This record gives sequence, structure tokens and C-alpha cells, in this order.
Amino acid sequence: MALKFGFVLLPHFTLTAFSSFVDALRLAGDESDKSRSVDCHWTIMTSRTDGVVASCNAHIARDSGLKNPQQYDYIVVCGGLLHRGDVLSDDVRAFLHQADRAGVTLIGLCTGAFVLARAGLLNGRRCCISWFHYQELEEEQTGVIPVADQLFVVDGNRITCAGGVASADLAAWIIEKHFGRARAQKSLHIMAAGQARRPNDPQSHPVTGGLSIHDRVRRATMLMEQNLATPLTIAEIAKRINISRRQLGRVFIKELNHPPQLFYRNLRLEFARHLLAHSKRSVTSVAMECGFADAAHFSRLFKKVYGHSPSLHLRS
Repeated sequence: MALKFGFVLLPHFTLTAFSSFVDALRLAGDESDKSRSVDCHWTIMTSRTDGVVASCNAHIARDSGLKNPQQYDYIVVCGGLLHRGDVLSDDVRAFLHQADRAGVTLIGLCTGAFVLARAGLLNGRRCCISWFHYQELEEEQTGVIPVADQLFVVDGNRITCAGGVASADLAAWIIEKHFGRARAQKSLHIMAAGQARRPNDPQSHPVTGGLSIHDRVRRATMLMEQNLATPLTIAEIAKRINISRRQLGRVFIKELNHPPQLFYRNLRLEFARHLLAHSKRSVTSVAMECGFADAAHFSRLFKKVYGHSPSLHLRS
């Protein structure tokens, strides 16, 4: 029996998250690559009759409006840009609550998790969110338990995913659940995505989340998180957030008890420890990924901070 998915595409949704998910569904059951829905059927829904525009300005036509959620096995809410305003309209909220009452599993892709939370449908639930939006979710939705160290989270009939290419891993997980591992791996192999990653596999970046209430310190730490492989200078970070280097040093020491240089280094070391424990990369590869000039220098710093060599953290 075919699985039925209803995709609720919200204004400025992320195209990668949507396309990665739906292509995995298509490839799971299409033996001859004719772009058909064989074992998985999907409907693109939006309340706008003229379709919806993605964050990259691609225009997607709709198949239907928001109706009959009980006919679907999964309702997938695809979110995207947050700074364009709240996209949770009254009709989307009503539709999602109707789906909830019908017992349909709700999936939030990318910032679709924000929409489910704002609709009051994630209260008391664990919710996967990209490390990039972790702090925003934590501050906005106090009744939700944010998770930013996994690719996706399954909490009963609520599934949330960090988005991006992790959406393909989530789709593969659903395919495996209903049709077996071979089907799931077939999809990812054709997409050149390798082996399916599991829900608790790590996202590519860690989170400092909630360490400071100072706006400029938060912005500085976000820049650091976004530039781990090729670290910015402290002067460049100060310039980007419109503060002097000396002022930045003062607020860091006041808020985080560390000068920015030391905090940045420790952040990169913590990310390295995260990668060593949760991936199968070599010490040299991890050192490069975290912006260290060579493995020997990285190993000396790691041992100084953690008391042992990085090789002890390698995932077997």
C-alpha cells in the first residue's frame, strides 16, 4: 500500500530540504527513473492559488489547497527564512490542528519546526532544529525542548529535522520503516548520498546556545560558529558587528569569562571533540575541518585542554 505525503510549502521555504525529501521518496519506488510516484504519493499544498515561492525565488505550483489531512500518512511542513515574518497563517494553523486531531504524523523540515511550535503542536516535545536557529527557538518557545546535535528527532507522531540534505536521511528512515532498508539505500545511492545516516547522527556544527544575553557577544559567537574551518580574526569579527576589538574583548570577559581569542579556540576544540566522537574522520582531517594548521599543533592544544590525546576520542 502506497504511503501518502502532504507537503505544506510555506512562503520562502528552503528548496533543498523539500527536494531532498521528495526525491528520496520518488527514487525509492521508481525502478526505471521515470519520475513517478510509485510506492509513495505526494501532494503539494498551499493556501495560495498561485503557488508558493521558495527562498531561492523558485516558484512552485500547488496540487491543491489545504484540505482533508486525514487522507495522508504524513503531513510535511517545509519552512525557510525566518526574517521575512511569521508565515503561520490562520488557515495553516487550522489545517495542522485538524491533522493532529486525525492522528496524522506531523513533520517539520528546516524551520517548519518553528511553525509546528508556534501552532502549539510541540509543547513538551523534543524538537530538532539547526544549530544556526537553536537560540532563537530556545528563547521563543519555552515549552519546547530544542535539540541541535542530531539530524532529526522522532518524538511520537511528531518528527522534526534540521533540514538541508538531512531531509534525505529522514525520508530514507521513513522508507526503511515501511519498505525495508534496501529501498532506502537505493534512493540515497542514486542521489550519490552514500549510506543513510541515523536520527542521532550529529549535525555538522555544534551549538554554544544561550551562553550570553549580550547581543553583540551572541552575534560574535555566531560568526565564530559559522567560520570554524577558516577562522576569522578577532578584528574582523569586531568590524562585522560594529564594535571595537577592545570593546569586544571587554564584553567577552564580562559575559563569558574568556577573551574572544580563547573562546574561539575552545569552540573549535569542542567541535573537534564532537567530530572525533561522532564521525569516522582521522585526527588530521578533523584538525583541518576545525581550522588548525597541522595535526601536531592541534594534538598539543587538545591534550592541554582535555588532558589526553585526540586519538582517544576516535569513533570505532
